[in-house]
Amino acid sequence: MNIDYLLVPGGYLFGSVSTAIIVCKLMGLPDPRTEGSGNPGATNVARLGGKKAAALTLAGDMLKGLIPVLIAHAIQAGPVILAATALAAFLGHLYPVFFGFQGGKGVATALGVIYGLYWPVGLLTTAIWLGMAVLFRYSSLAALTAMLLAPLGFMWLWPEPPVIIAMVVMTVLLYWRHRSNISNLLNGKEGKIGFGK
Repeated sequence: MNIDYLLVPGGYLFGSVSTAIIVCKLMGLPDPRTEGSGNPGATNVARLGGKKAAALTLAGDMLKGLIPVLIAHAIQAGPVILAATALAAFLGHLYPVFFGFQGGKGVATALGVIYGLYWPVGLLTTAIWLGMAVLFRYSSLAALTAMLLAPLGFMWLWPEPPVIIAMVVMTVLLYWRHRSNISNLLNGKEGKIGFGK
């Protein structure tokens, strides 16, 4: 077996390490799967433990997407394995084998994956998120918009078909995981970002 193929299960296992749950345990906070919104992600951790806990969760979730892809780049894996490793890390975050397949919504891990694949698209995606967040003050809307445009960023800046396909799949999954947020946005019930706090 080509060692490259170990990158895909390795990416999934790496992505399955739930940063939110680990951070909450280490900081003596409630399990994010049972408190707040029930989502083990940075936004919910912020509600439970404040900015420091959220920042640690955000960084960890991004690294889960970034590191497996950088390793794949380092050993010069082909585009198909690279794309599959990226998607596996993302799926690990959404459906972590170590935590009963109860994962987060995938925004930070997706961003880490994007930076790992091709950092200029990562910068573009981040700029879109920030712009939308400042203009409309909805974190979910900013994330949904940024991820919707991410595949187009790859088509423009790094048009590798397997990578574009992986990004489209990730975007569809991210939208599925955000279906309650989309419903809240449409009904005017989504909470806004409090920049002043």
